[in-house]
Amino acid sequence: MTSTATEECLNAYILTFNCARNLIPTDRFAAHLFDALPPSHGTTAPEILALSLQEVAPIYYAFLGGSFLVPYLSAFQKAVEIATRTRWPTSSEGGYVNVVTHHCGLTALMVFVRSDVADNIAWTDTAEVGVGLQEMGNKGAVGTRLGYALDNNETLELTFVAAHIAPMEHAYERRNRDWRKIVERLVFAKSGDNGAEEGEEQEDDTAHLLQRNRRIVESGIFSPRSHLFFAGDLNYRTSDIPPIPEDHARYPQPHDTPDDASHHSKLFQNDQLTRELRAKRTLHGLTEAPITFPPTYKYSNEARKAALFEEQTQDGPGDTWKWATRRWPSWCDRILYLEYPPWMSATTKKGGKSRIQVQGYNALPLLPTSDHRAVALAVSVPLRPITPPSQIEGVDDARLHPPFPIDPSWKARRENARVKEVVVGGLAYLALTWEGNGILLATMAGILGGWIVLRSLLQGEVSGGLLL
Repeated sequence: MTSTATEECLNAYILTFNCARNLIPTDRFAAHLFDALPPSHGTTAPEILALSLQEVAPIYYAFLGGSFLVPYLSAFQKAVEIATRTRWPTSSEGGYVNVVTHHCGLTALMVFVRSDVADNIAWTDTAEVGVGLQEMGNKGAVGTRLGYALDNNETLELTFVAAHIAPMEHAYERRNRDWRKIVERLVFAKSGDNGAEEGEEQEDDTAHLLQRNRRIVESGIFSPRSHLFFAGDLNYRTSDIPPIPEDHARYPQPHDTPDDASHHSKLFQNDQLTRELRAKRTLHGLTEAPITFPPTYKYSNEARKAALFEEQTQDGPGDTWKWATRRWPSWCDRILYLEYPPWMSATTKKGGKSRIQVQGYNALPLLPTSDHRAVALAVSVPLRPITPPSQIEGVDDARLHPPFPIDPSWKARRENARVKEVVVGGLAYLALTWEGNGILLATMAGILGGWIVLRSLLQGEVSGGLLL
């Protein structure tokens, strides 16, 4: 928690990373986890840390979920512990507590809260939606909404969404449709008042009956009382068509100056997400901090091999960025947020304006396990609950006027897709893993052995009958 020139704020650090279905190198990830924090950040860790993870594990483990994902998610928890201990070795606040871990297929969201303020988390909700093949979670989004208790018995609501949507240069319209599906079908469903803690014990039978009869309140990613942070591999590219071999010579390099035609700032002028945002065809109402870092995708296998022997991806003038030739270098990995509500931006007691303040937005060094660079955003959020205005007509804010309504069939569609995920995950596990192959062989051996025993018993009965 910090106090700015205007008011007291909550610090949040959001990171997005496409893991390429590999275990992360824990120590390397930890060494750069907080690189987007400014040097002036201070001597304490941010109160909230949110990790948006795409392709977090192989599809057979991700679709089956449960214990199959533990090694992959535990590696991030270990990295958070190492990074916190290394960056703030003398801090009295302690480390982080993992308050939410949730996934939808290959996309996962982990939220950590600094241990000294962990008791401020009054409640949490989670939700997910698949937007991949047959609405399964090979692509999709997962979200959490949490209530952060304030000193005045009020609650600050924060919503974090991790997303992974359609790839390929030409598929920007599909990405826009995926965004629509997320708005329509990523739904938080909760009975009763958000201010009540989940699992709260009821004192008597009457209270229990009242609790059972309370209506289910459904809310999408936009809520009149909540901040929203949307992070993921959004896959928007810098061209609508794939590159041709001659284009590779024009890919940006660290030695380019801003005046050079190949400088990455020139390439960013073709960014699909910026174009679609301005046209109000996607991510309606969301804002992004200025991008000054180079493209985060797609790095070549050569670059990943080089990262094995380098402490970090160097961006100095003597180095090169090794891009994959089959893709345009692009800013696929993005973090956007809802600006502070216009009706809440009145002058504060200290004379300033309430707003979300960006402390840092940057790409992290390349890891040898992925062709993406992670991206992180550090922000300060005013410690004031959002109260909806008395009159919502004419107020231009997506919290009050979401771009799309909730799909009434969202729950049934997700349940059907989950069944498909288990079937596909189980078949893939049996066919593509050593453990699954072992189960298949053991099953076949058991069936064969049983058939041999049964056959011998039947032959014995026939022989006995003939002797009689």
